[in-house]
Amino acid sequence: MLIVGGGPAGATAATLLRKYNPDLSVRIVEKARFPREHIGESQLPVIGAILDEMGVWEKVEAANFPIKLGASFTWGKDHDEWDFDFYPPEEFADEPRPARFEGQRRFTAFQVERSIYDQILLDHARACGVEVHEDTMVRAVHAEGDRIEALELDSGRRLHARHYIDATGHSALIRKAMGVGSVAPKQLRNIAIWDYYDNAKWAVEIGVGGTRIQVRSLPYGWVWFIPLGPSRASVGLVCPSDYYKDSGLTPDRLFRKALEDQPFVTGLLQDAASSTGGKVGTTKNWSHLADRLAGENWWICGEAAGFADPILSAGMSLAHGTAREVAYSILELERGELDPAWIRQRYDEKGRRNINQHIRFAEYWYAANSCFSDLKDHCKAIARDAGLRLSPAQAWRWLAQGGFTNQNLAAAGLGSFDLGSGKRLIEQFTGRSSGFTLVKFNKFQLNLTGAQEAEEADLKDGRIERVPCYRRGDAILPLTGAWKTVVEALRHESDLETIHAMLARHAGKIGAGAPYVVRCMQVLEAMLVDGWVLASVDKKRPLMRHSRSSDRLIRSAQDADAALENAKGAVRFPDQA
Repeated sequence: MLIVGGGPAGATAATLLRKYNPDLSVRIVEKARFPREHIGESQLPVIGAILDEMGVWEKVEAANFPIKLGASFTWGKDHDEWDFDFYPPEEFADEPRPARFEGQRRFTAFQVERSIYDQILLDHARACGVEVHEDTMVRAVHAEGDRIEALELDSGRRLHARHYIDATGHSALIRKAMGVGSVAPKQLRNIAIWDYYDNAKWAVEIGVGGTRIQVRSLPYGWVWFIPLGPSRASVGLVCPSDYYKDSGLTPDRLFRKALEDQPFVTGLLQDAASSTGGKVGTTKNWSHLADRLAGENWWICGEAAGFADPILSAGMSLAHGTAREVAYSILELERGELDPAWIRQRYDEKGRRNINQHIRFAEYWYAANSCFSDLKDHCKAIARDAGLRLSPAQAWRWLAQGGFTNQNLAAAGLGSFDLGSGKRLIEQFTGRSSGFTLVKFNKFQLNLTGAQEAEEADLKDGRIERVPCYRRGDAILPLTGAWKTVVEALRHESDLETIHAMLARHAGKIGAGAPYVVRCMQVLEAMLVDGWVLASVDKKRPLMRHSRSSDRLIRSAQDADAALENAKGAVRFPDQA
């Protein structure tokens, strides 16, 4: 197996290949010498499970990176500050570090200094038996038709493998060599300008090592502030590339202007100094999606496959996630027990669907931000090109296009977020209620009209398990996890109160408790929105109120501060905005 690129995507694929098949010969070819600087420091909780599966969680946790509980925004219908948390901060218990991947840490993420993080992952791949070649440039890809025959290095040496993986990031070496195009939404063509600071203050400290990243809107873009350590921070500006060109400012001057225009972030940097001597970094961070992700003996993962705007912090999740999918696909091809065409097709379809959903979610974030007074035409164009409607009901259906099941077969989600959080975001952006549709009804009937029996895949312990599902157009109804539980309940009952009681009993039997019931109710909501369920009202039966745990995850900064007042060690830096 030959992997080009030793970043998180390449190291993830290599490590999992070796973990589940130690007899495989796996080689990484990396053009740089690690450690090397890289942006993309803010993660999402889904990465934790992958790090744990790789066997590298303990090493990453030992690096003492800040624990990300969420993000603080000025975004949406007004300039008020609001917080988006993965885990209720008032419930985040003090615990010594390094900690295990269990309990509350399953719901948190890291904010990492990439030079250190990427080195940890690459060294871990080496420790797992991966042959790593740094300072090694691939000069040419030799192919016949859709098959790669060899990769030629700068030295002239040719490397041969059964499978080739493109994990080269925006360089997309193999993708471009194989003639695979990529589509970039015109209205998400942004640039990033950033610098690193020492002796910076955290905006908030939660428990031991916990904090939030800061995202602050400007009329022409937004600023990030990401704590990378006790006193080190990454600070950057994202704005449309056209705005940068029209401004006539150099990257350094535009970055300085952004800091001047954002006094809250400036306050966090009051005693800080640039660790680069004021030498800013720049890059284009255009969202894009490759036309296909797999060929006869090659695979594309990470940023080479697609990228969603950094406003959602999804880049690293997509990198780790697609790399894991590639590793599982190759492992099954090596076993020879599943149809090769099906393996390639499912990776291509699922990967592209998931990346596209993140891109569309990013489009919604931008289009819904009335704070962008200098970018009104830009945001209108995003909404127009996407066919976006900003009423809660229409926005929710638009966000749901592509299906709720793209990422997690165990439960209903939207990109990297659950349904409750997604609906709360719509409320935050529009100022209008976007509650659960199911609370308007109390009778539910399973609707499989026009659906065909099909198969999806669940990845577990190095194996791709074929999972039965129903497919209707692009919509998928998997028969596993909470989805299966709800479908079985609907086959026997139609009354919502009775269904809820059945779900509660089942949750008790499997030791899952109330959170599993909430998950099942979110699945029922997703099925209703996607047309897998028909709903009606029996006036003789009561309607049920569905409480949302997300009310404690997305709320105003004032409400979050009030909840944190009694939390041990919670100190918030005063907002100077």
